[in-house]
Amino acid sequence: MVERLTVIFFIILCFLLGMYLILSPWDALFGPWGDNALLALLADKTGAPIIQRTVASTWFRGAVTGLGVLNILIAIWELTHFNQSVKLLEVENRVPKK
Repeated sequence: MVERLTVIFFIILCFLLGMYLILSPWDALFGPWGDNALLALLADKTGAPIIQRTVASTWFRGAVTGLGVLNILIAIWELTHFNQSVKLLEVENRVPKK
């Protein structure tokens, strides 16, 4: 039962993380992507304002969105191979460790 819950929670985590990574760079709901306080502090401390410009660029936003799509694909793959993943976790837990 623990193995099933582990796989279910992993699928949920991948799906939610993927949705966040897809939406957050483009939507103002999560706050301004390129103008957040942590990013401004990082740019000031390192003395490299190019960091803030790079994160605010559409290329970087597209890369983050691509990671979100990858997470969604991982969730779909895990969902389609659910029984196989559970069996692998069950076998791994049964093997005595030396």
